Amino acid sequence: MADFEIVDPRFRALVLPNAPLETLATGFRWLEGPVWFADRDELLFSDIPNNRVLRWCEGGGVSVFREPSDFENGHTRDREGRLVSCSHHGRRVTRSELDGTVTVLAERHDGKRLNSPNDVVVKSDGGVWFTDPPYGIQTDYEGGKQHAELPANVYCLDPASGRLRVVADDFEGPNGLCFSPDETRLYVAETGLQFAAGPRQQIRVFEVEKGSDGVNRLANGRCFLGRHADGMRCDERGNLWIASDDGVHCFDPQGTLLGRIRVPSPVSNLCFGGRNRCRLFLCASQTLFAIYTNTRGAQRP
Repeated sequence: MADFEIVDPRFRALVLPNAPLETLATGFRWLEGPVWFADRDELLFSDIPNNRVLRWCEGGGVSVFREPSDFENGHTRDREGRLVSCSHHGRRVTRSELDGTVTVLAERHDGKRLNSPNDVVVKSDGGVWFTDPPYGIQTDYEGGKQHAELPANVYCLDPASGRLRVVADDFEGPNGLCFSPDETRLYVAETGLQFAAGPRQQIRVFEVEKGSDGVNRLANGRCFLGRHADGMRCDERGNLWIASDDGVHCFDPQGTLLGRIRVPSPVSNLCFGGRNRCRLFLCASQTLFAIYTNTRGAQRP
């Protein structure tokens, strides 16, 4: 198991000793935002500094999906199969309709422009949840220097009313986020202030509660893991797979480290896909990797 580090014996059942870490493509600038399209058997991902979204498919290699992309970062799909994207330069969250047109879902809160939406997930009720740190408007590398008008918040957009709500406002730099398989938990990575000497870095977990008014809220936030993390995904068993500087780390729902996948470059984000959602795709700096696992991703579609 050259590519794995077994910390807890339970990790042996989640990985495959004969499944190597595969290099799918390389030569990019900084990869992010992978999302799997099972109906098209392809992966979409962002090459942010090159201002493009790329497509990878087995046997077909890499091609351009959207260029320019307005420096898009994170992506996901809603329950109708539409692509939902976070734009750094455009400072908005958009949805690509099935006919190819693009709809702006959110770009302002209380009359002020969003910062640079980073990562996004869609709950089964259609709610669009996203993080909004200032990273994309602090440099010219991933979007372009602009003035921040709002704090770095976590938001939820109600698709029926179009109402945009702040669901967490005590982050310095919220980044990746992920629902547990039953959607009772929301994990949010805090990567802190971009140029701070000692940024606050952790993963926080919240309980997702629906009030009598039918509105989803976050409650009882706590530190799940006190270390750096970026993108995250849950498998069907509720284990949390996180992207980090030294590869991929897998934790059980109680926060116990099960094991690591060693990757030769820092991993920014990941997603499950491929046949039966058991292939883990990794955006790792300038390279797109993949590795087959013995578990299935929870995220649908």
